[in-house]
Amino acid sequence: MASLGLVMFFLFCAIFQAFLVSSSNNGGLYPELYQYSCPQANEIVMSVLEEAIAKDPRMAASLLRLHFHDCFVQGCDASILLDESSAFKSEKGAGPNKNSLRGFEVIDQIKAKLEQVCPHTVSCADILALAARDSIVLSGGPYWEVPLGRSDSKTANFKKANVNIPAPNSTIQNLISLFNRQGLNEEDLVALSGGHTIGMARCVSFRQRLYNQKGDNLPDATLEKTYYNGLKSICPSSGGDNNISPLDVASPVRFDNTYFKLLLWGKGLLNSDEVLLTGNVKKTKELVKTYAENEGIFFHQFSKSMVKMGNISPLLKGEIRKNCRRVN
Repeated sequence: MASLGLVMFFLFCAIFQAFLVSSSNNGGLYPELYQYSCPQANEIVMSVLEEAIAKDPRMAASLLRLHFHDCFVQGCDASILLDESSAFKSEKGAGPNKNSLRGFEVIDQIKAKLEQVCPHTVSCADILALAARDSIVLSGGPYWEVPLGRSDSKTANFKKANVNIPAPNSTIQNLISLFNRQGLNEEDLVALSGGHTIGMARCVSFRQRLYNQKGDNLPDATLEKTYYNGLKSICPSSGGDNNISPLDVASPVRFDNTYFKLLLWGKGLLNSDEVLLTGNVKKTKELVKTYAENEGIFFHQFSKSMVKMGNISPLLKGEIRKNCRRVN
């Protein structure tokens, strides 16, 4: 009996040591967090997403974007999910998010199911990270282990949401600067931009490229002519702000490397896409070509960069919200 106790002790020590190594590499986060406290967590997230994405394939990109817009403001803390309150202004009303972000109801549905099975256990911030990963998997993209253990913020930051999230008309210098501010490099910038292989963008996000790219009432000369004419039919010079076009016109609901191939053909939708190739930064240009040629290399780097992004200033001493839209 004593020997069994000794074995159990050493086994516990080994598991604890493995946990310390894993969590120290990910800022205190580790993938096995809910293994015992909520073993059904991954299954619940995936089951809700399967249904939501089957109904609306565009939802996968929307949930990926929610995670990105959350992490870039004050770290990955689910502040993006908070509704307006007397204590703070919601990030949902900030310029990059207003009339644009989608998927809040899907996160609500996941949270409600998790609260039924594992009350007060899985944070909204972790739900965002898991939903982003599973959305990619359901769209044909790579799988990666998601480090878990984020807690939820008790406040939002409207001001930071307006300045930290890259605009669709960003220059390459703007993009590099904003990503560097979050501890992300040029490799992360290009790989994460590859998330635009799924999803749509509103006319207001790319109108400038069609009609007045350099303030001279002329289109962006880098746009391929047939593609340009097609975009003009979707996005008039005035009005139609909410008309949408695929970010990847060839395979808009399939996560693949077609986005990078389209950039090489002059068919990148947003200015912030096109400048990865034409912005005179050798590193980003080379990466676009590499990912266009080799989908496996893109998938590998995208997975690494998603883990890195999901580890931006994770909040470890916040709360676990019962409802993702408001503080407890």
